[in-house]
Amino acid sequence: MKNFIFQNPTKLVFGKGQIEKLSELIPLDVNLLITYGGGSVTKNGVYDQVKKALKGRSYTEFWGIEPNPRVETLRRAIALGKVKEINYILAVGGGSVLDGTKLIAAGIVSDKDAWEIVLSGVAENQIPFASVMTVPATGSEMNGGAVITREETHEKFSFGGDYPQFSILDPEVTYSLSDHQIACGLADAYTHVLEQYMTTTGQSRIMDRWAEGLLLSIIEIAPKIKESPNDYELMADYMLSATLALNDFIRMGISQDWATHQIGHELTALHGITHGHSLAIVMPGTLRELKVQKHDKLLQYGERIFNITEGTEEVRVNKAIEKTEEFYRSLGLTTRLSEENVGEDTIETIARRFNDRGVAYGENRNVTGDVAREILRKCI
Repeated sequence: MKNFIFQNPTKLVFGKGQIEKLSELIPLDVNLLITYGGGSVTKNGVYDQVKKALKGRSYTEFWGIEPNPRVETLRRAIALGKVKEINYILAVGGGSVLDGTKLIAAGIVSDKDAWEIVLSGVAENQIPFASVMTVPATGSEMNGGAVITREETHEKFSFGGDYPQFSILDPEVTYSLSDHQIACGLADAYTHVLEQYMTTTGQSRIMDRWAEGLLLSIIEIAPKIKESPNDYELMADYMLSATLALNDFIRMGISQDWATHQIGHELTALHGITHGHSLAIVMPGTLRELKVQKHDKLLQYGERIFNITEGTEEVRVNKAIEKTEEFYRSLGLTTRLSEENVGEDTIETIARRFNDRGVAYGENRNVTGDVAREILRKCI
């Protein structure tokens, strides 16, 4: 296990009716901005709960943060925040609203353009922010990362910074989510775990078992959620698994991959494919292309997650990859580029972008543009 420093400062406020705690969680003396998405919170009761909890307070609202939040929209929120002298933000919505809020929190106290902050990779300063999470998927409610899209150039990049001061997670708010939203959220959480787990063996028994517990839990609850999407205990497990999949807990002292995410971001930027769905397409291709590099971990994964114990090592490795793709498909998602009408032109664009940037992703820093091309060709 590598040396590491661990700290996660976010207070997680979990369960039924917890939105009412906003009145005590947000300081009384702040100049508050509340950020929202497209308006679904007005239909599922969350907006009314927030208003009730903050009754008697003065605050400013900003609406319209998109899925895959666009810097063009966030610049307007930053300008509003500066005019209003905002010094605290509450994000109410899914991971995209919170990701956008993280950039707003940085932009309000910076002279840089918002896109410059994203490209720098790190927000040097941010005003405090918190969240009421409505869509389990990204883990943004308990980590310091955010991913932002620039619509005019069809680019999508991540940056890091502060963690939310607190995040409220009420599983009951998930009852209004569509089947596709739930499928993409489960795929997102599952892939987050794989990005941290699917590297090499022998790094940490504890991290491996914790990650495997999450993978098994997601596999177990996914078909049950399809049958009972309003089951509180199921949705509680779903919501918490998405948080635990990307809040630093399962990657202490181990190597990580993240090549699938970087490729998936490009598919989203170029074609608008929902983030979690893009991962369901790319991850099986990543495993197929890098199966020699990930051979030992694929054997362990196949045995512990899918009970694959018979056949040669090659047979078991291939079966583990097949079962992974089968899981994504069981969620109701396509897993091939051809099913989304994405072809060679896009593959070449992504390969060229990676090569032009001089990047190399993965635990071995060997996923260049040329390797990304081969991964994507195995997704056709």
